[in-house]
Parts: sequence; structure tokens; C-alpha cells
Amino acid sequence: MHRAPAAADLVELVIPCLNEEAALPELLAGVPSGWAVIVVDNGSRDRTAEVAEAAGATVIREDRAGYGAAVDRGLRAANRDIVVVLDGDGSIRPGDLAALVDDVASGRADLCCAARRPVTTAAWPLHARAGNRVLAAVLSLALGLDLHDIAPVRIARRTALRDLGVTDRRFGYPLETLLRARAAGWVITEHPIPYHPRNGGRSKVTGSIRGTLRALRDFAGVLMANRDLLRRRPR
Repeated sequence: MHRAPAAADLVELVIPCLNEEAALPELLAGVPSGWAVIVVDNGSRDRTAEVAEAAGATVIREDRAGYGAAVDRGLRAANRDIVVVLDGDGSIRPGDLAALVDDVASGRADLCCAARRPVTTAAWPLHARAGNRVLAAVLSLALGLDLHDIAPVRIARRTALRDLGVTDRRFGYPLETLLRARAAGWVITEHPIPYHPRNGGRSKVTGSIRGTLRALRDFAGVLMANRDLLRRRPR
């Protein structure tokens, strides 16, 4: 059993999923005691929903295709004070997120993000790592932040996160979250966490050059649509 943070009864884990039945048993078994869990099934063709329900998660369906659509649905369904948005592929273990949750629970941060540190070279292919590194460097310079990753995990107060008004419904959702949080004057922190090979199947983003290019296309669209946020000084 993982150590639960002091704010365990305030925490809700939102997991957007598409065909993750192989990864969910181990991932959900590692959820810290006291956390509530919402799995958002984004049109899975496997037993994602059944596996999640059997593990005790609340399962809801989002028929609009897209990572951002699934996250948005999960945030609207959540009701605890602090939300943790985590991928369902098992590459990041929920038990490694206690320090990030504590940043938000203690008030040290309005938004806390994870910076992936691959435990093996197979966990994060070179093409995906290189694209992420370049984008993080550009974003850090533009926003005046010291970022090393584009927020694969995001932790914040539920109401505040929803009120940011993020509109992207595809892979650009995490990037727009960072842009809007910075423009709103949020304190943003980042913690390194272990990044493991995913359990089963292939990543929709890092699993192929095509997937990575698709994510970069979505990121570019978010940057173009939110140019004013890059120029705006935090309040």
C-alpha cells in the first residue's frame, strides 16, 4: 500500500482512457488509499470500462473523440477539491504523485505538473522525447517558466482548473492549461517522476512518429489560437 498524502480524502484521480484494459489493473491497484477515481472511457473497443469498474473506479463515458474531451468530461464529473489528471497507460504510477499533490494541498502551488524521467530508453522513444524537449524549451522562454515537460500530469484545485476555460479537446489540452494558468498568474511547480514503459498496446502519441506529429500539430494549433496568452503578463 502506498503512503497516502495528508489530503487523501480531498483528492480525485481523473483518468482519460482509450483501450487501456491491460494497463488498468496494476495502475488502479497502486492508487493511494483514500483517493477517489474516475475513469473516462473515450470510446474504447476493449474491456476498459469493465476492468475499471471491477477495480472500484467510477466509470463515465465520453463519446466525443479526443484526449481533451475526455479530460473535460472527467473534470465536470469530479466533486472533490483537488483533481489529479493522469494517463491510463500505466507509464506513471499514482503512488509517485504524493509530493505533487502536497504542493497544491499546502498552497505552495496552484498547478503542479510532472516532468517525466524515463526508467529505460524504451519508456520514451527518442522522436517523442526530442519533440517534447524543444516545445518545453520554447514554452519556458515564452512564459518565463522553468519547464522540462508539457504537463503529462496536472494537479490543481478542481473549481479553479475548470474555471480556466480550456477549450482544446485534443492533445493540445495540457499545453493550453499551462498557457491559461500562467496568464492567470498561477504559481506553477514541476516535479520529476519515474516514467515507465506503458502496459499493453502502443501509445497514441509517443508510440509512433505519426502520433507524435499529430500531437505537435495540436500543440501548434493551441499556440496559434492563444497567441494573446503568450503576450499577456500574469495578473
